[in-house]
Amino acid sequence: MSILFRSGLRSFRSSRFSRLDYNSLLRPGVQNLSRRVDLFHTGIRLQNKNEKDNEGSENQGDSGDRDLEELKRKIEDYIKDSKTNSSMGKNEQKKKIDDGFARLEELMNKQQNKVRKDAEAGEGSGEGHKEQKDEKDEKTEAEEFNKKMNDRKKAEEERLSKILNDPNAKVFAMDWGDLTVVLLLAFILGFSLLSGSSEQTREVTWQEFRSRLLERGYVSKLIVVNKSLVKVVLNENGKNQPENNGHDYYFFTIGSIESFERKLAKAQDELEIAKDFRLPVLYIQEGNWGRAMFQILPTALMIAGLVWITKRSAGNASGGGPGGIFSVGKSKAKRFNKDVAVKVSFKDVAGCDEAKEEIMEFVSFLKEPSRYEKMGAQIPRGAILSGPPGTGKTLLAKATAGEAGVPFFSVSGSEFVEMFVGVGASRVRDLFKTARENAPAIIFVDEIDAIGKARQKGNFSGANDERENTLNQLLVEMDGFTPADHIVVLAGTNRADVLDQALMRPGRFDRHINIDKPELEGRKEIFQVHLKQIKLAGDINDLKNRLAALTPGFSGADISNVCNEAALTAARNECHHVKLEHFEQAIERVIGGVERKSKLLSPEEKKVVAYHEAGHAVCGWFLEFADPLLKVSIIPRGQGALGYAQYLPADMYLLSEQQLLDRMTMALAGRVSEELHFSSVTSGASDDFQKVTRMASAMVTELGMSDKIGYVNFQKKSETDLTKPFSEETGTVVDSEIYRIVQECHDRCLKLLQEKSEDVEKIAQLLLKKEVLTREDMISLLGKRPFPERNDAFDKYLNEQETQRLKKEEEKSSDDK
Repeated sequence: MSILFRSGLRSFRSSRFSRLDYNSLLRPGVQNLSRRVDLFHTGIRLQNKNEKDNEGSENQGDSGDRDLEELKRKIEDYIKDSKTNSSMGKNEQKKKIDDGFARLEELMNKQQNKVRKDAEAGEGSGEGHKEQKDEKDEKTEAEEFNKKMNDRKKAEEERLSKILNDPNAKVFAMDWGDLTVVLLLAFILGFSLLSGSSEQTREVTWQEFRSRLLERGYVSKLIVVNKSLVKVVLNENGKNQPENNGHDYYFFTIGSIESFERKLAKAQDELEIAKDFRLPVLYIQEGNWGRAMFQILPTALMIAGLVWITKRSAGNASGGGPGGIFSVGKSKAKRFNKDVAVKVSFKDVAGCDEAKEEIMEFVSFLKEPSRYEKMGAQIPRGAILSGPPGTGKTLLAKATAGEAGVPFFSVSGSEFVEMFVGVGASRVRDLFKTARENAPAIIFVDEIDAIGKARQKGNFSGANDERENTLNQLLVEMDGFTPADHIVVLAGTNRADVLDQALMRPGRFDRHINIDKPELEGRKEIFQVHLKQIKLAGDINDLKNRLAALTPGFSGADISNVCNEAALTAARNECHHVKLEHFEQAIERVIGGVERKSKLLSPEEKKVVAYHEAGHAVCGWFLEFADPLLKVSIIPRGQGALGYAQYLPADMYLLSEQQLLDRMTMALAGRVSEELHFSSVTSGASDDFQKVTRMASAMVTELGMSDKIGYVNFQKKSETDLTKPFSEETGTVVDSEIYRIVQECHDRCLKLLQEKSEDVEKIAQLLLKKEVLTREDMISLLGKRPFPERNDAFDKYLNEQETQRLKKEEEKSSDDK
């Protein structure tokens, strides 16, 4: 019954009754009838669930279907009568409809009562429980669905909040202006592409125009546009042709108007078209917006990109962000003060006490300026730190930043150099402006030679030198009309000789502090600082003394590298402490390079290297002013050294003529030893010859140690200077004197090695056997040197007893730990 009932109700609702204006056509009584139909349709579903409960349900269902059909028919009759406004039959029909509704409601009530009684009596419990279960399941499913939706919404909100609050998340934000530009460009591009594609379908050739259009009489007129394009306008007959696909015009291009007119006249003559019926030709000038927009599209894109970059740069500049075209002239100096932790202090600076005192005095000037001003003194404007690389210039500046107690601005000289004109000078102005606002303050310019080189006397190229503009601005800021009181400028450089003299004068850099390589006591202090950070096996005091004696000529950076390499070597060998042997290996690595264990020499080459190094060792051992030998090895090191000899020069600042001759003689000993022991010499002495030539040339042209040349100095301006500052005759004398000095040293060395040939043989054979010889091995073979040592470090720290004592203490300390 439910199937028939629902189908009848659907047909009823889809009939004319549903298509009528329900509210305007029916009266309130009929509206009441429709609401009662809806109520009945809602309640009948309860009846359908129990239509199989008993045997009489089918009869009742059939009765309900018949009543529903009859009720539908009566309602349709009632609607028809309403349209004809016949009031006689309305009341009677309405009464019948009400009776039908009453019977159906009574039938529905009976079914509901029966279901309720069956549920109470336990009959039909399966269906009743099923209905209740269905209702509970529907409610549960609804609650679970709502819960899932709420959880999903909450998760989406949390994910969105996490993305928005994450500082590392990249979110692309676009304002309305940027969006408008993008949409406009997209519209222009799409319009251009669409118009171009549509025009491509309408373009024809001259042959197609004549055969398809002109001969068939489809053309109404021709329009010549801009003297290069002919627009073929079709008549009504041509537009209606299926092959034209609804097009109302075609076009083709022409080379010239004269050629087009001639070809058109010829074609119409061949087609025998009368003159009165020939095609009219119009000439116009017009612009194609699509093509014009397509042509200006690249320019529009470039302008839009520049506008976007400018807006973004302006935002960065106003917001203090890095970069930006408007912040290119801002100084890049880093500011340090008491709130910024700088781990370097003056106690970490060693080996340059005089320079440290000078810098600490500048700090005192700024901390207590009244102490000096009341005496009428002026605070120095600046100091320049110069010296070889690695001597501690930047380290002093870091210590000043850590203990100054005033704002400290650090900047590199290369940061003033940019590709934009005027940027360097602008950054100098901004740097000093910031320093004045925070006075008293210290400015440190590292590698000032990048902008402080001497200016050229003549600018032949005529170009604007940006570096010179930056230097001029620096000169003005340091000592110009603008006061710069209580601002001290420190600068560091390795090339003080190339700086401009206006920069070096008093009033700008009042003090010139030269930081040279440390001597023995300075090296001890530097080792004391670096060894504190290393896990040692022995006593730090004994170790620093020996290491300082082993590293003459080392800078502070070299000493730091030695300590680090020793720690790396100990870790590489899986040792628990860093020992003396690790430091000795590190020193050899810094001086001679890494051992080339993979570079295997042939027995003949190894023998040549052994006799070569034995010649150096014996000659230096028996020459009074030669540097004492510390270690000799025939293990290849570095890039080209096949042998390695470590000497220990004293800290000397003056060299006599005899000392120079002894050094040259020792340098030639390797080649002389090869001459004595082999039939042919090798190329292994090339580096020795360079040293000998350089020393001999200096003796003749610079040091006045040649009687023929006399007391003159012909020193070159630079190593790249190829000119000679003397005449050809003088050059001939210089060459002969250099040759004489070198030859005398060679003869002297040859005589010495011939006398000590047995000693050379002993050293060479032991080298071939052990590959490495120490000072103790040399003493055991040759005895003590016949001359007193000019370096006290040998007797204090490098004797055999001291070495054995240090090793025993290290072993004892390792056992205790």
